[in-house]
Amino acid sequence: MDPTAAADALGPVDNATGEPVLIGIISDGKSAAIDNSVQFAVADATVKYLNEHRGGIGGRPVEIVECETQADPARGADCGNQMVERDVVAVAVGESAVAEGVWQPLADADIPTMFFGAGSPAILSDPTSFTVGDPNFATLQLPINLAKDEGLDKVTSIVIDVPAALHSAEEVAPGLMEEAGLEYELIRIAPGTADMTPQLQGVDPGVVFIIGNDSFCISAINGLQAVGYDGKVSAISQCITDATRKAVPGNVLEGMVIGASVPVGGDDPSSLLYNAVIETYGSDIDTGSSAGRGMFVTFAGLAASLEDISGEITPATVTAAIKAMPEKELPGAAGLKFRCNGKAYPESPASCVRGGLTTTLDGDGQPSEFKVLGNSSIPD
Repeated sequence: MDPTAAADALGPVDNATGEPVLIGIISDGKSAAIDNSVQFAVADATVKYLNEHRGGIGGRPVEIVECETQADPARGADCGNQMVERDVVAVAVGESAVAEGVWQPLADADIPTMFFGAGSPAILSDPTSFTVGDPNFATLQLPINLAKDEGLDKVTSIVIDVPAALHSAEEVAPGLMEEAGLEYELIRIAPGTADMTPQLQGVDPGVVFIIGNDSFCISAINGLQAVGYDGKVSAISQCITDATRKAVPGNVLEGMVIGASVPVGGDDPSSLLYNAVIETYGSDIDTGSSAGRGMFVTFAGLAASLEDISGEITPATVTAAIKAMPEKELPGAAGLKFRCNGKAYPESPASCVRGGLTTTLDGDGQPSEFKVLGNSSIPD
């Protein structure tokens, strides 16, 4: 990026001063099934940006406390406990397979936690938890809308068999699909399954929607090709990475509609900001990683929700400030707006966003224009 363009995207200098504010950063990092360690590198770059251009939090510099769960529930709980012991005032959690394990000790200690996304009913109903992803959009509303647009009458979800991915697909989806007049089938497949053809034999025509990380999705897409499936295929954004583009032919990816949790590869102002932050304050960070972008959205979103905080900064005052924030644009999210007053979905008061992003892949498996769908204003 041109230095002048980067400076323009970052905005004026606004250095934080005084006693640091401790913010926890929790990520699954690297495990046997997935490598999201980029999230820590993004958090390190983001905190420098916040301290030099956004006045930190309440004018004070942010200091981060990091913990890696390795997608292990016990480690997740340990990370939550470590944050309590370190007296952080808030925590940002990237997408996690063990979100509920992380959440419990933080909730018990009334420490406000901003999640990139959460499907757990316990988290979504917790008064000190917040999520910057619509819990229903990417995995439910998108395939429903796609089926209706295509005149199809069935949705089949192929879902990685981990608790964080299964709640919506297993417990919420059947009712919503029935309301929409659609037949629904759930196929659960264990992480690390390289050959999915046995599970995908006989998949009915309709919309197939894939939920998992890139290696899981590669196996699912190739498995569908192997069994001769020729219907509509859609997926969440985490499915599409450079690894996917190398492993799946471009003509197979072309036309696939993706529920984009973040606008990876976009050229909108939010993407220019993200790229400027990574290029200015990071080193060898893949800006094409949706996991990395998700951490930026979550961490910078937490900071944006606290722009009006003043006086003493404690878990209680942070929680109050997040709930009192006016509607704002979510940093790094292509124009999505968020507000955490509990009214986005009253039955899920932790939700801060209604709606989401979609994009259609081109012949190189790259996203085209990102579209904001269903992002209506959240009432006072």
